[in-house]
Amino acid sequence: MGSRVRARWAVAALGGAGLLGAVLGAVMIVSLPSIIRQQVYKNVRIDPSSLSFGMWKEIPVPFYLSIYFFDVINPKEILQGKKPEVQERGPYVYRELRHKSNITFNDNDTVSFLEYRSFQFQPDKSRGSESDYIVMPNILVLGASVMMENKPMALKLLMTLAFSTLGERAFMNRTVGDIMWGYEDPLVHVINKYFPSMFPVKGKFGLFAGLNNSDSGLFTVFTGVKDFSRVHLVDKWNGLSKVNFWHSDQCNMINGTSGQMWAPFMTPESSLEFYSPEACRSMKLIYQEEGMFEGIPIFRFKAPKTLFASGTDYPPNEGFCPCLRSGIQNISTCRFNAPLFLSHPHFYNADPVLAEAVLGLHPNETEHSLFLDIHPLTGIPMNCSVKLQLSLYIKSIKGIGQTAQIEPVVLPLLWFEEEKCYLFWSSSKKGSQDKEAMQAYSESLMTSAPKGTVLQEARL
Repeated sequence: MGSRVRARWAVAALGGAGLLGAVLGAVMIVSLPSIIRQQVYKNVRIDPSSLSFGMWKEIPVPFYLSIYFFDVINPKEILQGKKPEVQERGPYVYRELRHKSNITFNDNDTVSFLEYRSFQFQPDKSRGSESDYIVMPNILVLGASVMMENKPMALKLLMTLAFSTLGERAFMNRTVGDIMWGYEDPLVHVINKYFPSMFPVKGKFGLFAGLNNSDSGLFTVFTGVKDFSRVHLVDKWNGLSKVNFWHSDQCNMINGTSGQMWAPFMTPESSLEFYSPEACRSMKLIYQEEGMFEGIPIFRFKAPKTLFASGTDYPPNEGFCPCLRSGIQNISTCRFNAPLFLSHPHFYNADPVLAEAVLGLHPNETEHSLFLDIHPLTGIPMNCSVKLQLSLYIKSIKGIGQTAQIEPVVLPLLWFEEEKCYLFWSSSKKGSQDKEAMQAYSESLMTSAPKGTVLQEARL
């Protein structure tokens, strides 16, 4: 009799335990996403007490800037009106170091900061050295010539005389180091003396001379402490809520983040916006696909074909014009009126006429597209491919003999790839202690679960 009673009690206890387990399981299914969400809210906002603050202040992993130059093969023939031919050289790789300074928390849920950058050449990662010589358009001569096109003939003849006296030619043969970080040119002093508003360059002239050991302007962004819906969004840049480089309010808007982190909990309907001081504009990437990177779920956001489209092909871009062709952006208004253009490398996604006008260009999606892979739960970049090209518009200018018979052409100078990913910055380092540390760190932003379980399983 006693054994039967004990058996009934055992069955009842097991049934109760099963029911309790079922209830607790249901509660966990409902509450776990909420727990993770609260953990992310707490740790990705910009606050000294958040786990991500140290990484936000000083990025703890290395990232690199790779430069590819277009070496001009036939400069003499170009002066005779022939089609330019170029050969891609590089990459010349620089480790980019960044740290934030002058960090000031404001009363309106924002923080202001300056981010300083420095570059260190990496011979072991480069295909060539900074002492390599590259034949390129003389930007000072050909750029100034186009800028002088509509000036009085007397001024153009004076410019020709100055070029001749100083031994300036349409093309130059200089080292990678000189082109990057600057070289002494007496023409800079002449231009500053007689045309003081033409170039704001006072010392050495180089394409990256103003970037090394410098900041990218004063950013003021929302911290997300009081209003998480605005976390990381730019409030102002250099005290401005919009820039004045372009010809429409829409193009002058400062949208998105500063380009390092985005709001978490992304969906396929999300877009990726950031303001680029170097491009003097905001850029918007669109969702392309869901995927995996090193076993981690990601959303890939890609530059749309409309990013550099002309106003004719995409009316919202009309404010960036005048436009020579679709697929290149005229940045002269934010680059001292020099005839410079921004595009994808090799004129990828641009009017085919541009690539056909220069021999040696081979645009393709695999090598030249721009995309970012983001972990959707945290908004952290995982795998990046930020690639842009700088080109110079050159042509024969009547009255300036150095331009000879150059046919109008947008001639590529260089393109660069910037890698700045926090979790996995190099697939060749798979299994390294640095990579494992960064993965564990990123998982800690979401949960206290054991390392290796969350990023691989978390999906929206």
